[in-house]
Amino acid sequence: FDRLIRPVLGALSAVGAQSIDDAHRLQALGAAQVRVTGNLKFDVRIEPALQLLGKRWRNSLNARPVWLAASTRDGEETLLLDAHRLLCVRLLEQTPLLVMVPRHPQRFDAVAEQITRAGFQLTRRSDALPTAATEVWLGDSMGEMAAYYSMADVAVMGGSLLPFGGQNLIEAAACGTPTLVGPHTYNFAAAAEAAIRTGAAQRLPDTASDTTSGNTAPITPEAIAEALYRWLSDPPALALAARATADFVQQSTGATARTLALMTISTQ
Repeated sequence: FDRLIRPVLGALSAVGAQSIDDAHRLQALGAAQVRVTGNLKFDVRIEPALQLLGKRWRNSLNARPVWLAASTRDGEETLLLDAHRLLCVRLLEQTPLLVMVPRHPQRFDAVAEQITRAGFQLTRRSDALPTAATEVWLGDSMGEMAAYYSMADVAVMGGSLLPFGGQNLIEAAACGTPTLVGPHTYNFAAAAEAAIRTGAAQRLPDTASDTTSGNTAPITPEAIAEALYRWLSDPPALALAARATADFVQQSTGATARTLALMTISTQ
């Protein structure tokens, strides 16, 4: 592998790296002209119509707390539904709503059956908007993730509760939604750690670093429910997290301009 990659990277006029760690890895593999330009995904612009749609959904629910289980993977729904049951007990008078959006569309029907078997009142996005009786709203639609994020007070990032490597939390941050992540964020390590440092995200449980070793204590429904409760029962703390999320996005943008500048310099 070294004989193949080193000549290729060494022949490049310039390399833009997402983070310092990535830059070091690329240099170790033979890249000479490496600069940290940042993550291009932070420059994404959320479609205003989707944000407006999410806000309309949110307003139709009056004062109910809304939390989103985003891009969930097989096995995580059980943890999240159990956490929702615990949260509903603690926020009994506020009747919180769980919006669950599985990562893969082919699992929509199976997850719907699981929600029903768990005893929750289910409404599917493909059927109707959530009503006062809805306990879990299944996001079985495509292309509306920004609307789901814009609807939620808090998002729990799927793929990070079990060792799937996590999902990209940048879209959630761009929509202004504070995020809870599990210990398994190795596919998006730089963005996750930066979000945690700035207060835009919290890790479940309170582990200091990501791991794939299997030594991390498994996530429990109790830990998820407790973290959700801390934010949803404390509006000032939630507002502070939302402001931290906006600051996190603002501080992280600019990768597109830096990449274009690097390309310009390397061709002169």
